[in-house]
Amino acid sequence: MENNLPKIYSKKAILGFSILMSTLFGGILLYQNLIDIKKKKEAYMVLGISILITIVTIIIVNIPEEPKSSLAYVCGIAGGSLLSYYFVPTYFPDEEQFPKKKIWKPLIIAVIITAAFVGLIIYAGSLENT
Repeated sequence: MENNLPKIYSKKAILGFSILMSTLFGGILLYQNLIDIKKKKEAYMVLGISILITIVTIIIVNIPEEPKSSLAYVCGIAGGSLLSYYFVPTYFPDEEQFPKKKIWKPLIIAVIITAAFVGLIIYAGSLENT
């Protein structure tokens, strides 16, 4: 039976990406898992919740006069925990039986996106100094 199951991203991968990148990244991994098992409605719901949590995180991080990145990690832990410990067991009660996807592809995409944002921030800073 195991051979018939599609590969999915593990709940540890979903939690890790949620904490280190954002809940949106973890949500996209879970979204892909749900698409792979043909649960499209649930996939879009999880993606919507991930987007909402990410927007709330941006607002919370920027509330203080001096934005605190530690708040982003706290929100990432909260959002990632919701995805990993509520949604994964709900839709994948036998998650450990599924073969796991490697995280290299999403990791490379995340690094490229992060590098692009860092580049834009540096470029914008250099424009201010001219």
